[in-house]
Amino acid sequence: MKLKFPGLILFFLLCLGQSGNRLSAQDSSHLRISLLTCTPGEELYSIFGHSALRIVDSTNINNRFFDVVYNYGTFDFYDEHFYLKFIRGKLLYCISEENFSDFKLEYQTANRGITEQVLDLTAEEKINTKKILLENLREENRYYKYDFFLDNCTTRLRDLILRIKRPAVQLPAVMPVNTRFRQAIHQYLDDGQQYWSKFGIDILLGARTDAVMTPAQQQFLPDNLMTALDKSSPPIVASSADLYAIPKKNNDNSWFTPMVVFSCLLIFFVLLSLSKNKWLCMLLKGLDGFLFLITGLLGIILIFMWVGTDHSMTKDNYNLLWALPSHIIFAFFINSNRSFVKSYFLFTAISLLIVLAAWAFLPQQLNTALIPFVILLLYRSGMNYFK
Repeated sequence: MKLKFPGLILFFLLCLGQSGNRLSAQDSSHLRISLLTCTPGEELYSIFGHSALRIVDSTNINNRFFDVVYNYGTFDFYDEHFYLKFIRGKLLYCISEENFSDFKLEYQTANRGITEQVLDLTAEEKINTKKILLENLREENRYYKYDFFLDNCTTRLRDLILRIKRPAVQLPAVMPVNTRFRQAIHQYLDDGQQYWSKFGIDILLGARTDAVMTPAQQQFLPDNLMTALDKSSPPIVASSADLYAIPKKNNDNSWFTPMVVFSCLLIFFVLLSLSKNKWLCMLLKGLDGFLFLITGLLGIILIFMWVGTDHSMTKDNYNLLWALPSHIIFAFFINSNRSFVKSYFLFTAISLLIVLAAWAFLPQQLNTALIPFVILLLYRSGMNYFK
């Protein structure tokens, strides 16, 4: 009896040692690979969050750990013709690498949280991942044409993970059925109180943004990819941790929104048109010209974004139903009583009335803050016809 328990303990220790040797043999890469998901920032460019890949190599290199972050969301701000390339959708993004300590410090300074998901990969899969990243870092391979919805810093990492993992991983849908691209980005813009940015984005993005997303397309957002990996089949996340947690921000409930501003603008024009004062009437004519001038200019910009750029989501834009480019010409005839001018404003008033009636049935979701502005255009078009 005295020898039984020591013998049993020794047996378990030997089994444990053999198991440890098998685990070590299974992962001789000494690599630890994880996905980093960063919370949204306060600026528009950071409002949707960020993704990066972290690789820790525990091999003894100069008596220190190898800890690097690979980032596909890098661009050269000092690139020649930067703004023109950005507007036309021709700006190239690239992969870059930096020390994890520098990466973490940057996001801590910006008070943005970081969540790490350690990926359950074999030694061979880890080695292949690192090889692919190093190959992509070569000057001839590191650049790609960025597309916010279809090919960005998050989808590139998703594609890499799915490419190297065997058996193939299935990532489920993480948003409600029939969720559209526009609805997905609205959530972030609303949470970040980016009301004016949301307004501008809704004007620039066309009907393609209202397409229903597939489960794979939902993963263009960093949070969605993180959640999909947590629910993957078979499981691919070995462990998860918050490297830098931040409290949820409270809503600002700002009153200075496009709906408030354009509603006040509509009321101002109505009150101004009721005045019989000579100077106020002259002011109204000048404001009418400016109103149709900027609307026509916006229409020209929308056409340019449709046919003159590589942006996929700025095409098929139904905002051109109210932002007629021809307004930029007739703005200079605002005081004319010629028949062709009056006919133009009659046509404009009728077409705007039809747009308002069909607002909820259009293939594209137009921003509701535009309603008072379109009513203003309708009102001033009718007044210029009946004057």
